[in-house]
Amino acid sequence: MADRDRFAHLLRRATYGATAEEVDQAERVGFDAAVDALVSPARPDRGAAATPPPVLGADPYAALDRNATREQRQAAQKTRRDQIQALTVWWVERMTAAENQLHEKLVFFWHGHWATSVQKVDSAQLMLAQQEVFRRYATGQFGPFVKAMLRDAALIRWLDGQRNTRKAPNENLARELMELFTLGIGNYTEDDVKAGARALTGWAIDRVTGQVKLEPARFDDGVKTILGQTGKFDADGFADLLMQQPASSQFLAKRLWYRFASGEPMPAEAQARIAAAGHDIAAMVKAMFRDPAFAGTRGHLVKQPVEWVVGALRQLQAKPEAQLLREFASLDQVPFRPPSVGGWPSGAQWLTTFSAQTRLRLAEVLATKTSPAILDRITAAPAAGRADALARLLVVDAWTDRTRKVLTDSAARPQRLIALGLASPEYAVQ
Repeated sequence: MADRDRFAHLLRRATYGATAEEVDQAERVGFDAAVDALVSPARPDRGAAATPPPVLGADPYAALDRNATREQRQAAQKTRRDQIQALTVWWVERMTAAENQLHEKLVFFWHGHWATSVQKVDSAQLMLAQQEVFRRYATGQFGPFVKAMLRDAALIRWLDGQRNTRKAPNENLARELMELFTLGIGNYTEDDVKAGARALTGWAIDRVTGQVKLEPARFDDGVKTILGQTGKFDADGFADLLMQQPASSQFLAKRLWYRFASGEPMPAEAQARIAAAGHDIAAMVKAMFRDPAFAGTRGHLVKQPVEWVVGALRQLQAKPEAQLLREFASLDQVPFRPPSVGGWPSGAQWLTTFSAQTRLRLAEVLATKTSPAILDRITAAPAAGRADALARLLVVDAWTDRTRKVLTDSAARPQRLIALGLASPEYAVQ
């Protein structure tokens, strides 16, 4: 892999849509320094500061009593939908504006990892509070992160944790905590699930404030045996047991690799090297990007729709608009709405004939939003060189002969050229 291709590969994975200037800067400072700057940026994020979260107000249902009329309930539900829409629009704006792109992309990664859907949670306030947890712990220690998530109202509601009491244990959260969030299948037993559920009993969500609190009368304070250890474990004790398992760092390394490196089976040697960082997320991410096996993952990932749209917005210097954002539904990936607790699919599932047609239609819309400065860059190149100018703009290493011919045939129409580049396989597969 040529030097510039190596830097481009890193930034395609670590950002939503790297710009040519960002690749230039990474080349200037060198690979290790570029990784450090991505994981531990030296300055505050001005883009994030310019896109503060929306002021949502209170949950409209909190003001309703049992005697509320049908019309009042319908009005409250409409307000909830409006709040959720405002939150979704804001997040895409933040993804696009953020200078600390890796941190922003990790927030989206954690959203898919702790896959919680607003369709069941039905509260913009709780989803925003959950995202603030993701932002706080995105590159921190995984142990405290897990403990914070066990107190997260959105996750608790999503997995019926508020129904988990000493008299009627509910196993949903304990099962998914071990299977999908920390250990993986095969590293726990059904008895561990049952005992883990008991450790997670007693949590309730205040209807008005959305705050989570432990109700002692509903908590099972008896002795439990979990993962071979016996004691009067509560949520924090359970989380500590999970972090003591060697499988937990191995599992986390595998999940990071799957989303940032390759959908192919992870090399055992790479997994061991990355897992050696323990539960320090920043250290694991740095180890992943620097691992010798990472350079060989070019072409292994398909951009998820959110990555594709936000990347295009960044590279075209276009502004996200509410009308455009509604198109996420046509791409089958709407922020805050993962389809299941397993998160969104990956790989070839985003490359169906239907999705290709949808991407082309949206690419044409995105191309019309291209900033004048970007259009000038394309038109400044001679017609024969515009395909190469587009490759630099979109940080595509090279076009296939077939794609190059299609692009060259459209060189006289810059917006059409851009749309075809965005819809190309070379742009979708990174």
